[in-house]
Amino acid sequence: MSPIRIDELPCRQTDVAVIGGGIVGLCLAGFLAQRGRAVTLIDAGGSSASTANAGSLHVQMQSRFMRLFPQRVAGFEQQLPLYPRAVEYWREFERDIGADFEMKVSGGLMVAETPEQFEFLVTKSRRERELGLSVELLERGDLERIAPYLGPAAYGAELCANEGKLNPLRCNAQVRAWAVRLGVTIVDRCKVERLCAISPGFTLATTLGSLQARQVAVAAGPGARALMDSVGAFLPVEPEPLHMNITEAAPPLILHLVQHAERSITLKQLSTGQVVIGGGWPAKLAPGSDYPVVDPASLIGNVSLAQYMVPSLAQLQIIRTWAGLNSKVDGRGVLGEMPGLPGLHAAIPGDAGYTLGPLTARLVADLMTGRDPGVDMQPYSPMRLQEEELRALAGQ
Repeated sequence: MSPIRIDELPCRQTDVAVIGGGIVGLCLAGFLAQRGRAVTLIDAGGSSASTANAGSLHVQMQSRFMRLFPQRVAGFEQQLPLYPRAVEYWREFERDIGADFEMKVSGGLMVAETPEQFEFLVTKSRRERELGLSVELLERGDLERIAPYLGPAAYGAELCANEGKLNPLRCNAQVRAWAVRLGVTIVDRCKVERLCAISPGFTLATTLGSLQARQVAVAAGPGARALMDSVGAFLPVEPEPLHMNITEAAPPLILHLVQHAERSITLKQLSTGQVVIGGGWPAKLAPGSDYPVVDPASLIGNVSLAQYMVPSLAQLQIIRTWAGLNSKVDGRGVLGEMPGLPGLHAAIPGDAGYTLGPLTARLVADLMTGRDPGVDMQPYSPMRLQEEELRALAGQ
């Protein structure tokens, strides 16, 4: 569905304004419309996390996150039980809306090349089991049996059976069409420049005019920080530009979502046969812009590591490479009403946010419509960020 260029907002008032047209914003808008709300979704466009996503469905703790953000691991562990639930919710959501996301849950392998890396997986898997995940450790012989495509450097791995993948481009289009069928008004290429609290509700100043809403949900990823700042709220979301590649189509080869115990990489093969190579290699922000651009060093490093882990990838051509923006907070999602601003909700899912997208959108929709989410939402409350800010100020 192609966005329609317009010169002004199609409406000036709405029950709910959702800011951000990625997977979280689209799902949230659809869930709210199902519950009888008039919903306007506003999306600035550009290279959002969802449109640039590689389609991984993560469950186990990612070694990259643990290595780069050790101070956030304890917080991330509080959210870990949501991940297997989120993958199951993807199945339910796909079925409920009559879609086909080309979703496959065939397991995820985190590969070790050395005894030291394998010992890291032993420790990690022990902690994950304590937190309720189902994982197992595989030695070299096991890998040769279930993942013969891996190269000779593979020493062992951790297997998480409920990890998988989907086709994000197909998924995003189908979720958008579902939201439109439910009556969501989607305004593309429109930037919300600031928010203003009124009584009751909010005014949104946009590049296409002013919009009033009783409730607002901010699902704008890294753009959420400036929006919250404009209304005096604190939401320290940071952009993380990341790099991705995709190959030409090949016969079925890589059966799992593949990661590494120490180095940044994800590998997965779509049902179309193309292999998506990502996993956290850095991109850059264009000078004077918040738009991500490819870093040639990441292109070379990412692809080189991929063919080292799976030697047969060396025969394939890279047909596209791109960059996108991930959103960093503190290892946990920020989900719920902002302190002191009734009606203003954050919908920032946290690390591996695409995996968490539909589930966290439904949780926020429950909060916004007075339903019981069935999950303790306290660990994800925006209130914790305000408390942390006050503690930091007191310590200065």
